[in-house]
Amino acid sequence: MRFLWALLLLAAPSFAQDGPMTFISPYSPGGSDAFSRLIAEHFGQRLGAPAVLVNRDGGSGVVGMRVLSTSPPDGRTVAITPMTAIVVQPHMVRNLGLDPSQVAPVCGTNENHLGIVVRADSPIRSLADLLAAGRQRSLSYGSAGPNSLPFLGVWRISRATGVEFTHIAFRGDPPHLNETLAGRLDFSTAVVGGASEFILSGRMRLITVFSQSRHPDFPDVPTAREQGVDALQFSQVGIYAPRGTPEPVLDRLEALCREALQQDGVRRIAASLRSVIRYLPRAEFTAMIASEFEAYRGILRELGVQPE
Repeated sequence: MRFLWALLLLAAPSFAQDGPMTFISPYSPGGSDAFSRLIAEHFGQRLGAPAVLVNRDGGSGVVGMRVLSTSPPDGRTVAITPMTAIVVQPHMVRNLGLDPSQVAPVCGTNENHLGIVVRADSPIRSLADLLAAGRQRSLSYGSAGPNSLPFLGVWRISRATGVEFTHIAFRGDPPHLNETLAGRLDFSTAVVGGASEFILSGRMRLITVFSQSRHPDFPDVPTAREQGVDALQFSQVGIYAPRGTPEPVLDRLEALCREALQQDGVRRIAASLRSVIRYLPRAEFTAMIASEFEAYRGILRELGVQPE
């Protein structure tokens, strides 16, 4: 391990040998921390230094990403997070001072599939059923908040089909999932992992996912595109370093990321969270973030969202 650390020091003299490596999670503690913590541990083991996961919640991920963007670009501090804070929030907060140019994407790690669920006894069994019902009467649904990624998935359905739904925003997924279970909402849109307990217990039915491919745990549920609606909406998680981090350091971090995602323990944790390992090398991940940032600029403008 000391040899590996020495190689990293030779490649990037700016690395300080003393002190731990910090992984920032820009959200409150939750189930996904177990996944992030295992990745951090792998980095620490390979570099021969402690690695700790620190939660810096606030502003839908913005607070933690600001901490990252102002950290020394020496590879000692990185963030692991869904892309929302860096591609969506900068368009919603005036003078935020945070956008993809302020960070250095390292790699994509996993994808959290998003989808639509209904109560198990609902007559709605497919996206076609949902659209047919929506044309007959006003359907209400819940999400974790306006302009959340699952909400934008339903917005894409409305945009593609002309069928409008009544949106009710909640704080997080559990409250609106419970409202759908109670019959007070017609459906919910959420991270599939957050609703999987209800789906697997037979209390809810997953009728579609917004991703490019079906969820491996629910292979019988087709994507929105497979059901004839162009409503691609995904939530890619990845690792970021501060802007200005030297290329050799970014290369090493990228290699460690790839290694970590091959570890059995990391894969088991991802599977338990119903999250799908989706490794993206640095160049591809960087291009995705830049593309999504520009795409959300147009989407939020069309939604009439004004920076506050």
